[in-house]
Formats: sequence, C-alpha cells, structure tokens
Amino acid sequence: MRLSVAAAAATMSAAILLYALFDAASWFWGSAGAVLAVLAASLLSGRLSLPAWAAPPVALVALWVYLTASYASQEAWAYVVPAKGSVVELARLVAAAWTDIQRFAAPVPANEGISLLTAGGVGLIAVLVDLFAVRLRRAALAGLPMLALATVPATILAEPISWPAFIIAALGFTGLLVADGRERLGHWGRAVLVRRTRMAATPDRPGGSRPAMDTRGLRLSGKRIGFAAIALAVLLPAALPAMEPVSFFTFGVGGRGSGTGNSISIPNPIANLKGQLELPERRTVLTYTNSDDQPRYLRIYALDTFDGEQFGMTEPKGSPDNRTDNGPLPQPPGLGGEVKVGNVVTNIQISEEIAKLSFLPLPYPPRQVRVDGDWRADVDTLMVFSTRDEAAGLEYEVATSEPAATGELLESLPQSRSGADPRFLRLPDDLPPEIEELASRITADADTTYDAAVKLQEFFTKTGNFTYSLKTQGHGNNALKDFLLRSRAGYCEQFAASMAVLARIAGIPSRVVIGYTGGTKIADRWMVGTNDSHSWPELYFEGVGWLPFEPTPAGSLGQGSARVPAYTVPPLDPVEGDSSTPTPGATSNSADEPVDPQARVNPRELDREASLATGGLPPDDSMPAAGKVGIGAGVLLLLLLVPAGLRLATRGRRVRALGRESGQTSARAGGGTSRPPVGAAWAELDDVLVDYGMARHTSETPRALARRLAQQYELGAEAATALAKIASAVERSLFARDPGEIGPMRKDLRTVRQALAATVSRGRRVRAVLLPASTLRRIRLVGERLLDGFDRLENLRLRRTAAPKGS
Repeated sequence: MRLSVAAAAATMSAAILLYALFDAASWFWGSAGAVLAVLAASLLSGRLSLPAWAAPPVALVALWVYLTASYASQEAWAYVVPAKGSVVELARLVAAAWTDIQRFAAPVPANEGISLLTAGGVGLIAVLVDLFAVRLRRAALAGLPMLALATVPATILAEPISWPAFIIAALGFTGLLVADGRERLGHWGRAVLVRRTRMAATPDRPGGSRPAMDTRGLRLSGKRIGFAAIALAVLLPAALPAMEPVSFFTFGVGGRGSGTGNSISIPNPIANLKGQLELPERRTVLTYTNSDDQPRYLRIYALDTFDGEQFGMTEPKGSPDNRTDNGPLPQPPGLGGEVKVGNVVTNIQISEEIAKLSFLPLPYPPRQVRVDGDWRADVDTLMVFSTRDEAAGLEYEVATSEPAATGELLESLPQSRSGADPRFLRLPDDLPPEIEELASRITADADTTYDAAVKLQEFFTKTGNFTYSLKTQGHGNNALKDFLLRSRAGYCEQFAASMAVLARIAGIPSRVVIGYTGGTKIADRWMVGTNDSHSWPELYFEGVGWLPFEPTPAGSLGQGSARVPAYTVPPLDPVEGDSSTPTPGATSNSADEPVDPQARVNPRELDREASLATGGLPPDDSMPAAGKVGIGAGVLLLLLLVPAGLRLATRGRRVRALGRESGQTSARAGGGTSRPPVGAAWAELDDVLVDYGMARHTSETPRALARRLAQQYELGAEAATALAKIASAVERSLFARDPGEIGPMRKDLRTVRQALAATVSRGRRVRAVLLPASTLRRIRLVGERLLDGFDRLENLRLRRTAAPKGS
C-alpha cells in the first residue's frame, strides 16, 4: 500500500510541472482525480494479489470509468459505465482539445476538452509509474514516464521550468525511491532510522538493558544523495550561461477576440482606426528611421475574410520555428527569385502610450526582425505578433526585401493565381448584383490582371468622383452599395474594403491591411501619429506576391500622408509620374539599378551570416559566445574560490585575535577569571593539519600531539619549541586553575605553519590554499546537519505510543 501511494504522489508531483501550460487550475483537479482512480485500482490489485500483468488493465479500466463519469456522464449508462455515446463524446472532446492546442500558445485555456486530454495523459503516466514501481519493483525506471511530464513544458515554453515546481517533482521521485527502499528492507525486518542517541543505556539502568549501539555511522544514503542532487540541480544552472531551448513541439498560437487562454486579443481594428482618425489632436504613435530615408507604410493587421459586412482576420499561427530570434522570417508568399528586390533596414521606436498592441507595425515584406521578447511571424501574412509581450515602448529593427515592381514587370507576369489561398477570392453569396456589374464595367477593357487592378484604383482616385469623409457610418451590403453607387463619400476603410471586394469580383486575390502611412519627416526621424492611421488593399500577383494599392484620396482633401504607388501610374504622367515619389512599397533600388545577385535568393535558403551580408540587419553588437563562455567560466572559478576565501577570512580573524593577546596572569578566585584566547591558536593549528593532510588522533592531548609531530616530521629546534609552547599554553588555559602568564603566539603559530608546510609537496600546499580541506569539512558538516534534520522527521509521531504494561 505504501509503495502504491508513493507512486501516485510521485506522479502528481511531476504533473505540477505542467502548471505553466494552462491559465486555470481545472486541469489539476481533473488530473488529480485520474491519479486517484489509478491508485484505487492499484490498491485493489494488491488486495486481490493479481499478477503483475493484470494490474495495468485494471488501472486502465478504472481510468476510463473516471474519465467517462467526469467528462461524458450524460452519455454513459448510469452516469458511470462507458457506453457508445460516451465514447463518441470523449472522442469529440479530444479532437476539439487537439485543435485548441494547435491554435493557442501556452498558457492555453483549461476548457473541458483540454482538461480531459491532460487528465487522460497524466492518468496514463500514473499507470506506467505504478507498473514499474509497484508491479515490477523497478522504482528507478518509473522516472522515465515521469520525465515525459517534464519534457512537455521544457520543449514548448521558452522560459525554464520554475525551481519550486522542479523541487516538488524531484522530491516526489525521491520519496518513491525511499518508499521502495523501505519496502525492500521491510521484508527483512524493521528499518533502522538515523537517530543520534544522546544517552546510551547501561547495564545499571532499570531492566538491565545492554548498552545501545552507536548508529551515528548509519546513513540513509539514497535520501541524502537525492537531496544533494536536487540542491545541485537548482543551484548549479544559476552559475552557467543560459542556452536557447530546443522546440520539438511546433504548436501554433491563435487568434482574436476576447476568448480565454493566451490567444491574441485583437480589438476591432476598424473601430480603432476611425477612433484614431477622429481624435481632436495628433498624438505620436511611433517614430522610425531607415537606410534609404524614405517613408513607408507600416502594416499591423492583414484582414483576409469578408462576411458581407466587413473584413475580418483569420487567426494567425506562429510556431516556435518562426520566432523572430530564430533568424530570417518565412519567404513572402508569391515572391519569385527572378524579381529584383531592394534591401532596407528600418529602426522603429513605439510610443509608451500605446496600449494593448500585440502586433508590430512593420514595412512589408519583413525578412528579419530583431526585437526583445517572444515575437512570431504568421506564415501567410508575415504579421509579427506575441501572445505574451506588448509593443508599447519597444525599439526594434526590421530588414525588408522589397520587390522592385514596375508596370512593365507586372504586365508581363503570368495570370496564374495558384500561389494564393482561395479564401482571398471568397465573397458572400448575397452580394448585390449591382456591385458585380460595377466591377465588370470598370475592368471590361483590361487585358491583364495588372490592368484591372490599376483601373480599379483609378476608379476611386480619378474617374469615380469619390470624396474623403469621416462621417460615413455603417457596414454590410447596403453600406457598401451606398458607398459605391450613390454617396461615394467615406474614409480609408470604405475605400480599402470596396476596392478589395471589386478586385475579388474581377478575379484578383485581395485583402485589407490596417496600419499607418509613412508619416512626416521631423529632424532626422519620421514621425507617425494617430492621424496617420490608415487602411489600404493589397492585391496578389504571381511571381511578385502581395503589393499595396492606394484607392483613398490623398492630400489636404483626403488622407494627408497617403501616397499612390509608383508602379500604378504611367511613367510619363506629368502629375504623378515621378517614379521617385515615395510609395507604400518603396524600395531602396529602382528596377534599373544593379542589385546584389544574392538578394534574389530565398532568404530561408541562406544561412544567417549570408542573409545579414545581403542587406539584412547589422551584426548583433551583443556579447559574442566566447565572451559569454568566459563570463561563465569566471563565475565558476569564483565559486570554486569560495572555500579559499572563507579559509582566508577565518585565518585573518584568528590572527587578529592572537594580536590582541598580551602577557597577563589571570585574577585569583573571587576576582573573576580572564583566560587569553589561545583557542584561536589551537583552532588554526588544527586547520593547518587538516589542510596539509596530517593526521590528528582524537585521543591525543595537545602536548602528546606536539611531541608526535616534532618526531614524525623531524621539525627543527625552533619549530619544535614553538609547537610545544602553543600546546602548553592550550593545556594551561583549558585545565589549570591559574594558567599563569601567556605571551603572544602569533609568531609561534607562523613558525609552526611554515615548518609543517616545508614537509609536504608543492601540490599539497597549492591545494591547501585554493581548496582547503578544513573549510570543505565545515561545509560538509553543515550539509550533514541539514540532512540529519530531514532524517529526524521520520522519528516524529503524531501521538505518543503507550509504554508496555509492567514496565
């Protein structure tokens, strides 16, 4: 019974390591119930003396019954017995839990499905631990399934496992080993505990008992080794340089809304957009500089779904492989290797006043981001977000590889859309036919996809007689129909969403982006304020990828800092034909400028050094690995020198005490006794002998020790006299009623120490300085006293045992 309870306790203590994966405690109580169910089955198997092979099936049945009663009782027979309906319900919950795990990052919501999955997993671990420890009597092997519980948080979480949770898990495993040892010893008789007997029984004592055996030499070795290993495991990593965790589980992270868990919480981007545009005064949101000193649109959200009322965002997914500190981000979707790119590095500083922003404003397409925290890139949209950190106050750098798009290039691209997800063309079934007819009429004369996109943009900026107004309200088909066919007045959200819808009708994959325009240049930085909040459409072209378009009117009568992309206007246009006009997708290289050939290579195919050399972020100015290793080695060396420092401090204290001695004679009785501190000299001599590896017998008096040392090590006359003088002073101070006059002993002690040092090897003298055995002995004694305290806990009894009758 004891071993079964210890196995269950060890499993539950190891399960505590999972706490960081969940945002609520419901998983814990479900797992505790599963472990108790396995424990009950183990006790029943032991009571019935079942063979070892029969116990695991019994435990599995008990676990199944418990999970059915806890999570599918409505579908079970009599709320407990599994039935077909309960099996289907459990399978549904497990499937839902697996989907949630793929969506959310830790801590995940401890909903019913995830709690079921966790309880079942912990229960299976409990079955294996019980099999190894109780049935097969291999308690050490039971640590393997328990290690699986520690592996999950260690590989998923970026942060290390907390030391309190590790200590609890390690103590549980140590308790299992101790219980196994006591169980084995119990077959031979009663266990002998470590007890320090203060008074031995004698034949003269009542009852004629014989002298008690001295058990001070007995030690519970396994327990002491276990406690020492736990202490080292907690303390030693603090002195070593940190290492990056290796992720074996590439679970995604999720989504939007105010759901539970560590999912992305996204306020309504469209509502926030209009709210910032309507603020009575401009507030700075961020500032930035870049390598080509050109303004750039900064994306935050990419909205890809249209439900007939407004655009929404598919939950982003960012696996650990796509963390920003893992190097280059995924390749921009649709960008081919034959397209020239311009490499630009941008430094961005976010205002401290930004609240609850979990996405980084970035130029598109980002290739590498250097930022503090756990930030990850969504593969489809290259949005960079975090489930733990916020952007407020952040300063970060982003390297972009921007395609050098021109009208000629876009005209020559293939009309295929195979690289775009079908969701970027999806439209509601109840879209008004007038809107479809409008899209067909606008793009009727277009020969290519690029021509159709340009005509759509010109419809909003030139031929459609649209005006910019923040007074527009409402969403949905009616609002869209009114904006496109009647009022033709709105702000950037209506322009961006309407062009994206018309583009989808024309067969061009599209999405709506929300972020900021390039802002205004002040001094040496670009300033982006709340009035620069903006929304624009992005259209997809096979071979180039996603490109921004600008349907919103610009200038004083529109969105002031909006800019039409240069690749959407004729090269010789007298008004907007200047190809140097900054655009949302401006690059540092025009199509005619030479570009580094390696810039065409997919950054994911380059190693980190090569990607930095072709226009990536500047080299990290943080400490190199050699420096970190050096610091770690220095810290380790300092720890090794701690005994030497303690020995030096102890010697200095004793020498100062000896320096205060003066020749004096103690007062007679009645006047009080004043004994010189000769104990400092004797204690220092004792430590010198231990450091030099010289034996000292416990039965020797100070004078006998002095004679033996002088003869054994053939000390000179001066050293022998000094040693005898110290021994005589110690004996008189300890035993004489009147020790008489005792002179200073500092010189005598130094003479003896030098003489003894001359009798040992140089290596021994070095060890005596760097790793003094006397100090190590004291540290070891302190540790033994602490462990003795744990041993004495086994002697505690809740109530006193009654004495035998007749005693």
